[in-house]
This record gives sequence, structure tokens and C-alpha cells, in this order.
Amino acid sequence: MSYILNIETATRNCSVAISKDGETLVCLEMAEQGYSHAEKLHVFIEESLAQAQLVYKDLDAIAVSQGPGSYTGLRIGVSAAKGLAFALDIPLIAVDTLEVLALQAKVSDGVIVPVIDARRMEVYSAIFDSNVQKIREIQAEIITGDSFSAFDQNVYFVGDCLEKCKTVLTKQNFIFLDDVIFPSAKEMAKISDEKHKKNDTVDVAYFEPYYLKDFMVTAKK
Repeated sequence: MSYILNIETATRNCSVAISKDGETLVCLEMAEQGYSHAEKLHVFIEESLAQAQLVYKDLDAIAVSQGPGSYTGLRIGVSAAKGLAFALDIPLIAVDTLEVLALQAKVSDGVIVPVIDARRMEVYSAIFDSNVQKIREIQAEIITGDSFSAFDQNVYFVGDCLEKCKTVLTKQNFIFLDDVIFPSAKEMAKISDEKHKKNDTVDVAYFEPYYLKDFMVTAKK
């Protein structure tokens, strides 16, 4: 029996879940227009433990969404996860953010394309089959009318930038699942449990989020 604290902060959704043997027991999350991760994350961790009737010493591992995604969100989530794993002397598990997002698309055919906004017409994306097995690695790519045109089967898009994708992705086999917007910690349970069983962990001291692109600072107008 293993309890894992799952942390997902790669997008505007600040999400925390407690899982037991691959099943989510409690999930607390909030997606606000402005990032509130710094204020909400530790509150959600405390509240989720309380709702699960657990304390920190009951945890067997910490799992964190590794990216790609928001630089600020990833930095806050990974910093918290690393601090807890170090303090509790338990393993740290890194989970692919786009896989977590793709898991919410419950489809039986075609391919799943999770997309996370990366400014203008650029997105972070990967491609999964209907069993959520990755068939194309993560890329930062500019979406055009030719994107994903090689697929003749249904292509299901999920993520936080579907509206801008719809303006150029117009093939009849492109299907937008508008109710799947953000990755959620509740979908991390199965992945983190499997990784924990296989001792697929990362070094707490040296682990860094998968930003994919360099962080850019823009001056206010």
C-alpha cells in the first residue's frame, strides 16, 4: 500500500491529489485567470491530506508534473515537490504533463493531441494513440493549416488553447474536446503509482522542470 502526493501546476490549474495504490482519494484544484499557485498550493496540500485523514509521514512518494508548461507554474510546483521529498526523505517522481492532459480524453479510436499554450500560434504538443501511448515526442510548434494533416483518422485535441487552434485546424476529422482544458493531478495517480513500483524516480537535488523553451521576460508597454 502506497500513498502518493501528486502536484500539477504546469498551467493555470493549481491541482493537488492524494492517491493510494494508483487510485485518487482526494483532489483539490482551482484554475484562475491570474496564477495563484504560490498562495494556493500549500493550502491545497494541507487540506487534501486532512481530507484523506493522512499526515505527511504517511506519504510514500511525491509526484510532480514536469512540464512543459508555464515557467512560473512549473517552478512553484517543482520547488514545493522537491522541498517535501527532501524533508520527508521519500522519492520524487516526475510525470509528463501532456500525458496527464491526454488521459482525460476518453476515446476509443484515432489519436489524441494535447496542446498547451506557448504564446501566439505556438503550442507545446505531443501525439498519443487512443490507449494514451505516446507515438510522437513533445514539441514546441507553430500551428498552421498543415499541422497534423498526415492523419486520416480522427484527431482529438485537448488543452487550454483550442480556440486559437480552431482558427487554422479545420479538417473534418479534427475533433476538439472543449471540456478538457487543463491537466489535473487526479489523472496522475496511475502514472505515479506505476513509476513508484518500478523505482522510476528522479534525483531531488538535480531535477529541473522540462521547460522546453527558454524563459522570456517581456517589458511592460
